[in-house]
Amino acid sequence: MLKEIAPQTARVAFVANPEVAIYAYFLKEAQRVAPSLRIEVVPSPVQSSADIERVIGEFTRGADGGLFFPPNVASDSNRDLVISLAAKYRLPAVYGFRFFPAKGGLMSYGVDEVALFAQAASYVDRILHGEKPADLPVQAPTKYETIVNLKTAKALGLTVPPTLLAIADEVIE
Repeated sequence: MLKEIAPQTARVAFVANPEVAIYAYFLKEAQRVAPSLRIEVVPSPVQSSADIERVIGEFTRGADGGLFFPPNVASDSNRDLVISLAAKYRLPAVYGFRFFPAKGGLMSYGVDEVALFAQAASYVDRILHGEKPADLPVQAPTKYETIVNLKTAKALGLTVPPTLLAIADEVIE
């Protein structure tokens, strides 16, 4: 019988480098919303590939759970290792960038990088036309995307809820 992606209660390893400036923000927000989703967030700091292997290996000894990799250089630069360990230990994982599910990870939720780069290009154009960078307003991303890899879900024995598939921006089959 297949498990559904959203179990009754889940432990989720929050795997990221704590020395990255955005780490505290992502962790705080994950911990803020976790109770409403019946999730226990387990801070799992990493800085190297050896740390990633250790953290994921230790996390698999606990109860059912999953992995969350917010955007950070430790996991992004070790993406093949991260994806292979999640598969090896049969752990569902959510990533901050689309290149993870494109390479075999389960799913991602994050900024639409094409839209973000287009936004940056307009700033470059304004600067090249004489505006001072310090005078330009700070802009946040305006478009986010959800990518789901059904092949990986099947390999993990997971059923992806139809509601998630309906809202996904891309489904990899």
